[in-house]
Amino acid sequence: MQMTNDNAAEDIGKHRTPPETSLPPGELLLLREMIHRINDELTSMIGMVSLAAARSTSFRTKLALTAVVERLNDQARLTRVLQMPADNRLIDATEFLRALCQTISRAKLESGGIELVLVEHPIRLTSWQCWRLGMIVSELITNSYRHAFGNGRGTIRVELKKRGAHAECRVSDDGCSSGIVRSGHGHDIVRRLADALDGEIDLHFGQDGAVAVLSFPIGSRMRDGPVIIPIV
Repeated sequence: MQMTNDNAAEDIGKHRTPPETSLPPGELLLLREMIHRINDELTSMIGMVSLAAARSTSFRTKLALTAVVERLNDQARLTRVLQMPADNRLIDATEFLRALCQTISRAKLESGGIELVLVEHPIRLTSWQCWRLGMIVSELITNSYRHAFGNGRGTIRVELKKRGAHAECRVSDDGCSSGIVRSGHGHDIVRRLADALDGEIDLHFGQDGAVAVLSFPIGSRMRDGPVIIPIV
């Protein structure tokens, strides 16, 4: 994964930490428990496959199982990066996005010859904003990975920066699949997450690639209530 850095100074003093989103306690507890169980299941699977690899007497089997363990570890790391924050404090959004992009690149893109480029600008957001931003970026990258590159090669570019009182995140690729192919359940999720940020997202598809532009206010309070993401 490539990274470029914009060293322009940021006026951090203009940022204010919005109050934490008031999720219903019962639903928040349920969501946290679901995430915890997913992490436990991944850990359990990694342990079982590692044990099977250690016990196998076949070199080819060991090699195949080791590759499976590596993929599971990559998914576990991605799950940890996208874990729901415990509080709502101001954090370095660039650092968060860098960790996310590095993890996604290793877990999904490198083996397929797809390059992920992150253009960095200094910006700070709340941990809740970063969490939902991360889920949007992850979904958009996954959509490009699955549908944009018929020959398995290409570039996905992510950029997050300040634009006045708003944060703007742009995710683009140089693939060529149609909007009909790329639209669907994933983009419904993205739009709901953007709405939870009190933001807007524009999606454009063409023969020269796709561009998604997310914009949301930096200092606004996110809309109350959890965003329920169906598992498909």
